[in-house]
Amino acid sequence: MKEENKNFFEKVYEVAKKIPFGRVTSYGAIAKHLGAARSARMVGWAMNASHNMDDVPAHRVVNKQGLLTGKHHFDGTNLMQQLLENEGVVIIENQIQNLEKYFWDPFTELE
Repeated sequence: MKEENKNFFEKVYEVAKKIPFGRVTSYGAIAKHLGAARSARMVGWAMNASHNMDDVPAHRVVNKQGLLTGKHHFDGTNLMQQLLENEGVVIIENQIQNLEKYFWDPFTELE
C-alpha cells in the first residue's frame, strides 16, 4: 500500500472511531469531512482493511442510501446487521430505515 494511502486510511479510522453508538455515517460523508469528497470508494477500502481492528466500528459506515453494502466483508452472513441492530438501528432488507434519524455527519459534527 502506498504511504499516502496509509495516512488517508488512518484519518478515516480516526473519524470512524468518533461515530456514536447507535448512529451511522456514509463513506462519502467521511470522504467529504477529510476534504476528499470524491474518495468515497477509498473510504470503503479503508473500512474493508479495518476488520481486524477492534477499535474501528466499520459496521457503522454504510452507503449514502443507508444500504449495508459492506456486509459481505464481515464474518458471518448478517454480522454487520446484527451489530447495528444491537445498537438500536432498524434495518429491513439490508437497508437502514429512517436513515436521517440515525445519520451522523462528521462534516457538521466535528467542525
